[in-house]
Amino acid sequence: MKNTKLQAFTPLFYLLWSDDLLTQKEFTTLKEFIISKTGISPEDQEYLFSKIDISNPPSRNELSQWKADITKTIQNKPSIKNIFELAGALSEKDSDIYVSESDFLKLENDLGILGEEVIQNFKSKADSFTASSQTTNNFDIQKITKILDGEQAEIIKKVKTVISRPEFAYETSADVAVYRETVYDWCKILAKENLGNMAYPKRYGGGENIADYFAIMETLSYHDLSLVIKFGVQFGLWGMSVQSLGTEKHYAKYLNDIGTLKLPGCFAMTETHHGSNVKGLETTATYNHKDQTFTIHTPHEKAQKEYIGNAAVHGQMATVFAKLIVDDHDYGVNAFIVPLRDAEGNTLSGITIGDCGHKMGLNGVDNGTISFDKVIIPKENMLDRFASVNDKGEFESPIPSDNRRFFTMLGTLVGGRIGIPRSALAAAKSGLTITIRYSDLRRQFGPEGGSEVPILNYRMHQRRLLPHLAKTYAVHFALQYLTKRFLNKTEDEMQEIEALAAGMKSYSTWSTRDILQECREAIGGKGYLSENRIDALKNDTEIYTTFEGDNTVLMQLVAKNRLSEFRKSFGEMGSLGIINYVYENAKTAIAEKNPIATRRTDDEHLLDDQFHIQAFIHREKTILASAARRIKKLVDSGLEPYDAFNVVQHQMIDVAEAYLERVVLEQFQAAIQAIEDVKIKEILTKLNQLYALAQIEKNKAWYLEDGYMEAVKTKAIRKMVNQLCWDIRPDAVALVNAFDIPESCLAAPIAV
Repeated sequence: MKNTKLQAFTPLFYLLWSDDLLTQKEFTTLKEFIISKTGISPEDQEYLFSKIDISNPPSRNELSQWKADITKTIQNKPSIKNIFELAGALSEKDSDIYVSESDFLKLENDLGILGEEVIQNFKSKADSFTASSQTTNNFDIQKITKILDGEQAEIIKKVKTVISRPEFAYETSADVAVYRETVYDWCKILAKENLGNMAYPKRYGGGENIADYFAIMETLSYHDLSLVIKFGVQFGLWGMSVQSLGTEKHYAKYLNDIGTLKLPGCFAMTETHHGSNVKGLETTATYNHKDQTFTIHTPHEKAQKEYIGNAAVHGQMATVFAKLIVDDHDYGVNAFIVPLRDAEGNTLSGITIGDCGHKMGLNGVDNGTISFDKVIIPKENMLDRFASVNDKGEFESPIPSDNRRFFTMLGTLVGGRIGIPRSALAAAKSGLTITIRYSDLRRQFGPEGGSEVPILNYRMHQRRLLPHLAKTYAVHFALQYLTKRFLNKTEDEMQEIEALAAGMKSYSTWSTRDILQECREAIGGKGYLSENRIDALKNDTEIYTTFEGDNTVLMQLVAKNRLSEFRKSFGEMGSLGIINYVYENAKTAIAEKNPIATRRTDDEHLLDDQFHIQAFIHREKTILASAARRIKKLVDSGLEPYDAFNVVQHQMIDVAEAYLERVVLEQFQAAIQAIEDVKIKEILTKLNQLYALAQIEKNKAWYLEDGYMEAVKTKAIRKMVNQLCWDIRPDAVALVNAFDIPESCLAAPIAV
């Protein structure tokens, strides 16, 4: 520098040029700051401007000299804690350059610089803060476990005890037949423990506790996921379809045997040519009034039932979804109990069963195909809670609308869309536990002359894993909320709850897919070894994004529900009405979008939960209003509504995603509000902040396009995400240990 006082600008110049890119906005901000300072002569100003000339960047030697000056100053004065103090030390406190410390801090904010983080990055190698960061125990792990388990703690503990027993040692045989029998045997053990019948009425041998049933499904998911799916098909899909769609005569005849696994069964909905489109199923159930029977028939090969769990080997009966035909009239899809095999396992007449064979994962589940060749079943085998054929051979239903009856029937099965995302959540917890524990143990590289450092100390490794950990905690509380709403549902809420369940199924399973991929890569070669279980978790959960409804299709359902609610509330609103809707829950439009708010980067603001939720709400409302307006415009221009929805399908996904992210954040915040323990509240608050800011960062292009934030703010958010990862790192192992996954279930040598 030409004179001592100009050394104050060295940290700023180095930081802005160190990434080899000085933006026009950074140049303008710094130039205006220089011009505004008293005591800098025009000659010195020109010299400073030359150091921020975008067309003439500093040489490598000059950058190295700046770094050396900064490092030496910090070593000589280790008490320096921010850039203002560093600037003063470098300039020998020529204070006529500055107006005040707050003025300088404002410049840091405008440039998106986190001063304290920068100072830490310049600590000497001998005192490397990267190397010195280590795992600590800052809170009571068991208290977090208790919060996570909630009211289901007792049943969760029981399930963990059962699956930790020696007979639940993982099956290692590559023979699919052996694997399937092992999983079947595990299910028998669970049935003997009265875990399978937990949701059924007590008078039929059950526990009459659906909340415990969901907790059982989630906890079993710490073990082999083939077991979870086999268990879910038998006691959930098969048993719950009888309970939800049948009546007392069906309960008395079947539920006890289903709950004890005396009667293994299937849930036969999906067809080769009709997956998510249940209304389009082609299997028929034709009523024969003369002999009081139904004829179940598969009209052609592509109408066969496919991917049916329990079908290939063990299933003796199935709930079959088929079009009810009475006197040549199609009354839509209904459900029927159809025998498949006798007690010895022999396939019955008219039934053709195939084996889907080896799959990408879940090979302990015997998925198969089923075709019916004019199979006769008695009249009482129709599950007749919502529709029946009377003694006169006439169709009857307490729900006159065909459409409403169909969706009411499917609505009773929404429990599957709660069990699957909770199972996926458990798989994500397992993957993160293995990976974060390993990352704390695995050492690689280090400061010159020092020891190798745990890879969890590296910022990029933290970036890869800790936002996922925060999201996993967030999804946990959101799924607890969904479960409670489902258990306490009223008829008026059902459509909203069904949409939320569909959305959370997508949100959780997509999240698990991404988490496990990142876990595999973050572990490196060890993650590719089957003994460390990431491959099984990845392969087994891949299908979670497809069954119980393809995720993308389900997100369309969510978006349509949000649009429906929008229309109910606001009807055919004009532009002013839409603006009022967007800002309904924000403080005011002015407060949210004025230049101060869009550029505000101080820590207090960035970490404020009200800023987070308002940003999420604003995005949700704006995207929803935009989609509604676009659809209306397309329909008004002459497009059929069906075509209009097709045109905006990509935007519909955004509508659903923004809604789900807001719900997840709200529930995480609500859960933290209820916590009294100060230390636990503190660490979960950091996780909540990381989840919120990581989602905002992910959506930063949208916020920038909308004008809700400026680049300086999104840049500061990125840096705050980095800082939160660093702050959470010492507690990361404790946070995954709080999941309390049985060691026999983790069973990964690298996680010990």
